[in-house]
Amino acid sequence: MIPRRIVEGFAVSPQIAPEDLAALKDQGFAMVINNRPDGEEAGQPAAAEIEASAREAGIAYRAIPVAGGFSQAQVDEMAQALDGADGPVFAFCRTGTRSTLLWSLAQASRGGDPDEIAAAAAAAGYDIAPVRAAVERLAASS
Repeated sequence: MIPRRIVEGFAVSPQIAPEDLAALKDQGFAMVINNRPDGEEAGQPAAAEIEASAREAGIAYRAIPVAGGFSQAQVDEMAQALDGADGPVFAFCRTGTRSTLLWSLAQASRGGDPDEIAAAAAAAGYDIAPVRAAVERLAASS
């Protein structure tokens, strides 16, 4: 598990294991956001296992599972999690893409510039094209 920094204070990665939480704490992360629904793939650790390891490591934990698209409630919850974190945030899903896309939508809902959001994601190897139109709409309306 190697976090990909999207912006200062926010990084993503593919699926993590419970034993990764101590290393995340050592890297300075204050919160872990799980964007993966339980049972998505065989052998995937359950959210409860990740949460227990996060708490044991002293890291805040939020589950915002995403499957089949993004709802406004998920965008709002992601924005609230980012705003409420006491330090750097680490998010994960199967590949890191959903976490990056949800971060993009949350940033736009808070008035972020769509071009800056897209550039930050691209620099980390992620393309926000699947949600670019929504990012632009959210940014324009905030």
